[in-house]
Amino acid sequence: MDDIDPQLLRVLRAVADSGSITRAAVALGSSQPAVSQLLTRAEQRLGHALVLRGARGATLTHAGQVLADHALHVQAALTAAREDLDAVGGLTRGRVRLAGFPSASSALVPAVLARMAVTAPGVTTSYVEVEPPEALDLLRGGEVDVALTFTYAGDEVGAVPDPGLVTRPLGRDPLALVTPVAADGAGLPGGPDAVRPAGSPAVDLASHRGARWIGGCPRCRGHLLASCATAGFTPEIVLETDNAAAVVGLVAAGLGVALLPRLALATTVIPAGVSVDPVDDDLARRVEVVVARGAERVPSVRAALEAVRSAAHLLA
Repeated sequence: MDDIDPQLLRVLRAVADSGSITRAAVALGSSQPAVSQLLTRAEQRLGHALVLRGARGATLTHAGQVLADHALHVQAALTAAREDLDAVGGLTRGRVRLAGFPSASSALVPAVLARMAVTAPGVTTSYVEVEPPEALDLLRGGEVDVALTFTYAGDEVGAVPDPGLVTRPLGRDPLALVTPVAADGAGLPGGPDAVRPAGSPAVDLASHRGARWIGGCPRCRGHLLASCATAGFTPEIVLETDNAAAVVGLVAAGLGVALLPRLALATTVIPAGVSVDPVDDDLARRVEVVVARGAERVPSVRAALEAVRSAAHLLA
């Protein structure tokens, strides 16, 4: 329809994300009067109220939300058209922006970026490290193109799927219990051989019900609490950090025990005095890649997704 333009969709998406016409204008680099006038003219053309304005901000009507849900893949289609046109002209250029969680930064992301350098050398690739909720916010806001995220079993309960995003599974990331070697010398001696191989008997979390625990990011902390509750106890979380090397150092100092994903442990030096043991396979987290609906039409995004899939062998 000629009376629905991409700028209107971007404005509606910004209002939905910010809850305010003023904040939407700032995010778009425009002025509040200009954005307000654009919305008013659009409502007159379309014959639908799009925004409900109130003293505490603005919300979208059902009609406004319907249009806002199209914003991400319309933008993806426009970007794809630009890159396809460049390709017709013999240009090999493009841009793709990735976001990923901390433990992906040291293992998955280097493999993805190295693959991109070989398969799409003309594409400028950038990366930002954030936790999954922030990565999805950046994706919705059009600030990144591809997001590496993770979820735990049960995360989807009560969650409302975002129609503007497409999530694809990459693999599983098993968790391990990181503990100090017992004072009597029981357990493994620490160092590289302290990591028990896949297939070793799983450790029961309940066997450490009396330990002091080290928590991670909010989502990981929630998973730790839920896992321990299933095992019949509430962990005493005394320290918190999402830095895997710091966690291992705290464990080595005898200050607590922790659950860490294998992906984080893959590039972490395990010092003497620390054991790494598998836990129940049901506690593993799922690693996923998320893009805006329609973004796979963009050549640079498609190349990034192929690079991500090629790195999935690093997962279980």
